[in-house]
Amino acid sequence: MATEAATDYTLNELMTVLAAREIKDGDVVFVGIGLPNLACNLARNTHAPNMCLIYESGAVGAVPDRVPPSIGDPALVTGSLMVASMQDVFQAMLQNGKIQVGFLGGAQIDRYANINTTVVGPYGSPKVRLPGSGGACEIAIHAQRVLLVCKLDRRTFPDKVDFITSPGSYARGKSRAQWGLPGRGPVKCITNMGVLEPEGENGELVLTAIYPGVKIDQVKAAVGWPLQAKEPLGSVDLPTAAEIRLLREKLDPKRLHIK
Repeated sequence: MATEAATDYTLNELMTVLAAREIKDGDVVFVGIGLPNLACNLARNTHAPNMCLIYESGAVGAVPDRVPPSIGDPALVTGSLMVASMQDVFQAMLQNGKIQVGFLGGAQIDRYANINTTVVGPYGSPKVRLPGSGGACEIAIHAQRVLLVCKLDRRTFPDKVDFITSPGSYARGKSRAQWGLPGRGPVKCITNMGVLEPEGENGELVLTAIYPGVKIDQVKAAVGWPLQAKEPLGSVDLPTAAEIRLLREKLDPKRLHIK
């Protein structure tokens, strides 16, 4: 694949490319809709042709020929290896340790990458009631590694989530190992300003790479805890012209996600 750097790209395209590069050839990936889905299809069309996509709705080995608007879209079934029940997907594959990568996001993500998709405010009298876990909690627990894709702002990244829907690296005084969680948990959080990764004994998220034109103070101002920055702070390999062409011309020509 050509390595000529792109001169024009959106932040959504940058996040998609960086997420795609985290996928290895042969990985089995549990994915939802949106940028993670786009990232998986970009990976398959570039460096990971043998990756296997699994959707919560039961499509295994999906090869969608267009951007699906939901996990119930028929494009996920056409050409897939099989269509299984949700019970089989979660028990035989996810809980059985067969999923290498799980993509997650959330309404709130705290300093230890605990995710809230349940309520904003007190559970008994919330300000906002959210959709809930779906399969996110099981993905966070059982996937061999979890990738987070989310835009930074203080409301989304508080010091402490209002409710732990899906566990991260550390919660209520215990690490993942102490809680008996089998998966490695979050390994990277890809945002619109830079990359956060868990560091230290408790896996607190720290800034490890920053995007061109972004200042460290901007990133720190967008989270609700005293964000630490790794020294030396890294950069990212920017999208190539070929990756951007794939996204715009083949994978998301209607710009549903990369606009």
